[in-house]
Amino acid sequence: MKGQNHLRETEKMFIDLHLHESAYSPDSQMTLDELVQAAREKGLGAVCITDHDSMGLAEYVKEYSREHPVLVGAEFFSLWGDITAFGIDAIPDHRISAQEFIDYVNERNGFCVSCHPFRNNNRGLAEHLKDVHGLGGVEVLNGSTDLEANRMALKYCRELGLQPIGASDAHWTSQVGKFVTWFPDPVYTMKDLVSQLKSGRCKPAVWEKNGYRIVDDF
Repeated sequence: MKGQNHLRETEKMFIDLHLHESAYSPDSQMTLDELVQAAREKGLGAVCITDHDSMGLAEYVKEYSREHPVLVGAEFFSLWGDITAFGIDAIPDHRISAQEFIDYVNERNGFCVSCHPFRNNNRGLAEHLKDVHGLGGVEVLNGSTDLEANRMALKYCRELGLQPIGASDAHWTSQVGKFVTWFPDPVYTMKDLVSQLKSGRCKPAVWEKNGYRIVDDF
């Protein structure tokens, strides 16, 4: 990731939007340094750390952001399942409904994504995707979710006209960058990221031997 701050507009920028770091996600096996190094090796333009119900890492990432964007969102466990949120400064201090959380984020000009909605662990929105309003995107490629569950997420995402998202959901370095999201313009700040997500122009992508491939169907 280092040295990619001055991307030309014609170049592709890939970002992993769902990562867990061990200081604030106890189930993660990687430190911030290890996470950033793994992202550099994949050539990512930025990463977004979304720890479980925490944004505690935000105060520590400034030193990394001098070289390349390391952004902090959150994975919030709503009463209907997990939602990743971007563009907010804090999360509620207790569990609330999915709709209340989506409203909370939208009121702060942020962006919400239903992560792994059909994973078989009762932590996704699943059929509730059709019950909420104001959701921005759906993880259609989640690195810790099986193919059929990802395909179901893609089906709902298309039906609802939402932004498709690719993300690794990595808890260890070997998973970083497995699935990512392509951004049409460079991202340096959370404001940049939210703006492009809201534009609907981003696309999910998958890591292959020689780099990333944008995915329209699978």
